[in-house]
Amino acid sequence: MSETAKENSSTEVGDIGLPEDLARADLYGLIARFFQMPPDQVLLDQIAATADQHDSADEAPLAKLWMDLVEAAKNNSAKAWREEFDLNFISVGKPNVVLNGSYYLAGHLNEKPLVSIRKALEEFGLEAAEEITETEDHISALCEVMRYLIAGDDVEISNLTNQKVFFNSYVRPWYDNLCDAIEDIPEMHLYHPVASLTREFLAIEAQGFDMI
Repeated sequence: MSETAKENSSTEVGDIGLPEDLARADLYGLIARFFQMPPDQVLLDQIAATADQHDSADEAPLAKLWMDLVEAAKNNSAKAWREEFDLNFISVGKPNVVLNGSYYLAGHLNEKPLVSIRKALEEFGLEAAEEITETEDHISALCEVMRYLIAGDDVEISNLTNQKVFFNSYVRPWYDNLCDAIEDIPEMHLYHPVASLTREFLAIEAQGFDMI
């Protein structure tokens, strides 16, 4: 997992039975990947290749937004993605777009929301991977936790109840603000489709959890 790791667990998506859950886990993983580091050419080519699998009759908003991402992946090099990522997400001071939940929930980094997330992860038996420098309230870390809660092998931890509680507590309150921050910068044309896809997917997740 990007920022959290369970002892002796695989980072591969496990056999979780339902295709829709597998798709959910994979999309959380992809969103985490885009926000942890810029996509390399291999990932961009993989995304571009899905254009051949797309049903042109599919009018679902998420499907349309996926095709927007496919087009961005097809028509822009890994170098261009890296330049946009570094310009907007990386900074010695405050970056153009902050990717940490504490900033949106408390106004500053390393605030109470981060402490609360760390406590939740401790209860799940998850810990930060040594090579990861971002804090646990980073959007990529939270998406990886959601991926684990969907796809993990331990059903006492990876279950729908924990998914709902974690999502509603640590993802739902601020993902719209993050997507707004990205879309408010016109020059971030590559990450606009990423933000739009993220917003739509997480809105669908929120609706689904509300039905439970």
